[in-house]
Amino acid sequence: MKTLHIFALFVISISLGAGCTSQLATRASTKFEGSVGLQLYSLRGQFTRNVPETVAKVQGFGITEVELAGTYNLKPSVFKKLLTEAKLKPIAGHYSFDRFRKNPQALLDEGKELGLSYIGTAWVKGNGDFTPDDALKTAKTLNKAGEIFSQAGIKAYYHCHGYEFKVLDNLGRTPMDILIQETDPRYVTFEMDILWVQFPGQDPATWLRKYPDRWAMLHLKDLKKGVVTGDQGGGTDPNNDVTLGTGQMNWPKILKAAKEVGVKHYFIEDESARSVEQIPASLTYLRTVTW
Repeated sequence: MKTLHIFALFVISISLGAGCTSQLATRASTKFEGSVGLQLYSLRGQFTRNVPETVAKVQGFGITEVELAGTYNLKPSVFKKLLTEAKLKPIAGHYSFDRFRKNPQALLDEGKELGLSYIGTAWVKGNGDFTPDDALKTAKTLNKAGEIFSQAGIKAYYHCHGYEFKVLDNLGRTPMDILIQETDPRYVTFEMDILWVQFPGQDPATWLRKYPDRWAMLHLKDLKKGVVTGDQGGGTDPNNDVTLGTGQMNWPKILKAAKEVGVKHYFIEDESARSVEQIPASLTYLRTVTW
């Protein structure tokens, strides 16, 4: 009887241990399940040489969503047809800030023709610092354009580029804070380029959580190990872009935060000369990363 009692306790302890191990494994194995697309600027050289061939290459990566950076001298309708035939869905597109300022209605017309859900800009800085006044003017332009875009259910967006993070006052406020605080969430959203938050010395996960519900999209981009951060000029060698998971970024931390705040779309952007080789490796990493 005593032997049976000891055996029963042994079985129970094993079961409880297995249960704890199972719970720990579950907590430690949350996988990234976001919708991963590609910013087509990653293949800008290839697009310049042969658009249909490059569209086929993008399709071959196994992705279904893309972000545009021009239509490579094709009419929007023609470019959209190529994407549709390749089963690639254009979600968003980058345009010059001048077009936002001068003719947002024309941008809307093009965005509708391409089937975009978001119309954005990725560079507004001229020479010198990006000042509080620059940020306020940019926010005003984005609000105006976004209100026009909303007629078709499209949102305006701003893509950060590293020069928006200089601290302006003793409150710790930056131009990025002004841009987010002064834009109307009904009309304007934001795309975080992970490299362009990390490179100026900021923490992407912190910024995601600082303004939850304002980040609709991410650019997934890794920074080569050894590259010094803290530069707020908005520029670095494109060949500092490396395969996701091999650089400086803490991807489990970043992707966990992105999921928590409801990021909708994730686009790999690889500006390096090795993008064709690195993009498939980055996709493989995203299928295996856990936290």
